[in-house]
Amino acid sequence: QVQLVESGGGLVQAGGSLRLSCAASRSFFAINIMGWFRQAPGKQRELVASISSGGRVNYKDSVKGRFTISRDNAKNTVYLQMNSLKPDDTAVYYCTANAILTGATKDSWYWGQGTQVTVSS
Repeated sequence: QVQLVESGGGLVQAGGSLRLSCAASRSFFAINIMGWFRQAPGKQRELVASISSGGRVNYKDSVKGRFTISRDNAKNTVYLQMNSLKPDDTAVYYCTANAILTGATKDSWYWGQGTQVTVSS
């Protein structure tokens, strides 16, 4: 079964740090882009950061300089290091991956179950 399993969310004070992890199951033949979205109450889901299989990264403007996305291709894992957190960063964070399942002929997008990040002022 296809799975993206997230961990690392929690409650932190403003200015603090958290590190999110997302591990993809071994049923993937290949993983292209991996990334993180977030959704705050009453708001649309938005892209936070993404990273290609070759390491090219992309960030939402408001997190540039504070968040760092990285991946370990050998472990099929993507990370999001979040520093200098602000109350506006409070949201459910979702891991996503564009990948090809073993035995499949095309790629698809997959999502994790989400992890809550709460930043108190």
